[in-house]
Amino acid sequence: MTSDSNPASIEDRPVNPPEGYTVYNSSGPFTIGNGPFYERIDGEWVWRGFRAQKRHCNSFGIVHGGMMMAFADGLMAHAAWHGARITPLTIRMTSDFVSSVRPGDWVEGKARVTRATRSVVFVSGEVMVGSRVVMNLAALFAARARKPKAEVKVEEAVPVAG
Repeated sequence: MTSDSNPASIEDRPVNPPEGYTVYNSSGPFTIGNGPFYERIDGEWVWRGFRAQKRHCNSFGIVHGGMMMAFADGLMAHAAWHGARITPLTIRMTSDFVSSVRPGDWVEGKARVTRATRSVVFVSGEVMVGSRVVMNLAALFAARARKPKAEVKVEEAVPVAG
């Protein structure tokens, strides 16, 4: 996809994800606020995409690096869950920003587990606009045991320094 010449109209346009993508229903308010995101699974690969909008951009009119990192983290974490069936907790994620993203672009990433142990999972991936790579990714996730919500106690929360 190419960038749009009239960014003001982008917010009103339908997303039109490519065939095979369905809406990714996340329960996290941060993800919901930045979406909608779309996803498809193709064997060991997890694919996720979104239509870049003006609200995702920085003052230079390109999609903010923080938005791209948040998108990449969600993609990589879901790949860790899909490939190793763990609840992932990001330990480290590295990214190389290769090219920029503009409003109107269809942004899609793909990721897969490259190695998994009982305690950590390694994931690699990339983010593209069409055939153009915009980010190269590598991540390491801790395999975290999830407590049922009913068992989580308020006292277990980490205090915020203030």
